[in-house]
Amino acid sequence: GAMSVDSITDLGDNTSKLLEALQLSHPHELEPRRSQGKRRALSLNPIGCQVPRVVDRCCAHLERHGLHTVGIFRVGSSKKRVQQLREEFDRGLDVFLDEHQSVHDVAALLKEFLRDMPDSLIPRELYGAFLSTASMEGPAQLDTLQLLLFLLPPCHSDTLLRLLRFLAEVARHAESSWDPQGHQIPGNKMTVSNLATVFGPNILQKEKPGEKDTGALNFEDSAAIILVLQRLIEHHHSLFMVSPEMQCDVLRRLFQTDPDVIEYLLRRK
Repeated sequence: GAMSVDSITDLGDNTSKLLEALQLSHPHELEPRRSQGKRRALSLNPIGCQVPRVVDRCCAHLERHGLHTVGIFRVGSSKKRVQQLREEFDRGLDVFLDEHQSVHDVAALLKEFLRDMPDSLIPRELYGAFLSTASMEGPAQLDTLQLLLFLLPPCHSDTLLRLLRFLAEVARHAESSWDPQGHQIPGNKMTVSNLATVFGPNILQKEKPGEKDTGALNFEDSAAIILVLQRLIEHHHSLFMVSPEMQCDVLRRLFQTDPDVIEYLLRRK
C-alpha cells in the first residue's frame, strides 16, 4: 500500500526531512573530475544543490582568474564597484562575471556576503560546539566535526562545501611553480592558515554583524576559529562524505519506517 512517489514535492513533510538529513552525500560533486566511464555512486540526496548564486559565481570567477593573484583576499578593492555588484545580485539580476571584473572586487564581495548573512554559514547556536573541537586531536576531532556538519541546514551545508572546496583550491596554488618552459608561475601566498585567518570570523560568528560585542573576540576564540576552519579546509572531502555503512543503515531504517522513500530513490536510480 505504499503510495507512488515521483518527485520530492509529492512527499510529506516528515518524509522530506528524512531525505534532507542525507544532504552530505554528494560523491559526484566531491569528485568533479572523475574519469569518464567510471560508475557514479548514487547520491541519496534528491534535493538540488542549494548554493546562493553570488557564492557560486564568485568562487567560479576566482577559480578561473584569481588562483595566481598574489595576496588574493588581502589586497584592497573598489568599494564602489563591490557595492554595485552587490546591488545587482540583491535585485536578482543574472550577473555575469568575466575576465574584466577585478579579482579583488569579486573576492571582497564574497567575504561581504558571508560576513553579512542573517545567520552565519555555521549557525550561531553551533558556534560553541564547533569551537570545542579545537581542543581535540586526531580522529576524535574529525569525527566530531563531521557529526556537527550533519546538523547544518541543507543550504548551509551545500554552501559551506562549495566554499571549502574553493578555498582548498586557492591554498593548492599558494606556492610558486614553473611551467614546462621553465617560466615561473607566481603563487598567491594564501596558505590554508592564511585563508582560515581571513574567512574564519566570517563563517563562525558568535554575534550578529553590528551587535554590540561583535569583533570583541578573545585570543582563545580567535585561535580556535582559525584552527577549526583549517581542519574543515584540509579534510572537507572526507568530512562531507557519508560512509557506505551509514548509508546502508539509513536505508534499512527507511525501509522499515518509510518504504515510499525507498521507492522514490529506486525510481531516481
